[in-house]
Amino acid sequence: MTSDISDSLLIGQAIDGNQQAFAQLLSRYRGSIYNLIYKMVHNREETEDLVQEAFIKAFASLATFNDEYAFSTWLYKIAINNCIDHFRKRRLKTFSMDTPIESKDGSIQREFSDSSYLPDKPLLSKEKNRLIETAIEELPEKYRISIVLRHNEEKSYEEISQILNIPLGTVKARIFRAREMLKKKLKDNLMP
Repeated sequence: MTSDISDSLLIGQAIDGNQQAFAQLLSRYRGSIYNLIYKMVHNREETEDLVQEAFIKAFASLATFNDEYAFSTWLYKIAINNCIDHFRKRRLKTFSMDTPIESKDGSIQREFSDSSYLPDKPLLSKEKNRLIETAIEELPEKYRISIVLRHNEEKSYEEISQILNIPLGTVKARIFRAREMLKKKLKDNLMP
């Protein structure tokens, strides 16, 4: 089976029970779905599980796929909804960086390095990226997902609207609000 076969043809064959068509679709989209989910959960084991669940859900409901839309958009929507369900079940606990750490010997105040010291560029760039990723992780779920789809996955506003099943105006508002929240969070950390 070659990679020149269209998604529509593969979907039809998969619905008819052709296991090679299933395998071709999985092979075609597994990498991008893995990358999307990993950027959201930051854990390889959880990502593997969520990717598998997303494809199981997609293949189980393949007969309901509407070919007016791109298969990749439909698959992204399933993967994101799967992540949202995962986050709802997990409900991450957050804490303030200013809160002292309690230990058996008392409390320890966190100390952060002097931001006026500038190491070599690669190290600074790596740290900047880490701060940005951390700030994105701390965004409320609906904003985090929109930002990841727009900037990490480079999806258009229209694609995001289809994937999340929300109006285009809501997508634009969420991305604008997420950027504002990120600017506020990163303002002190990224200023030279």
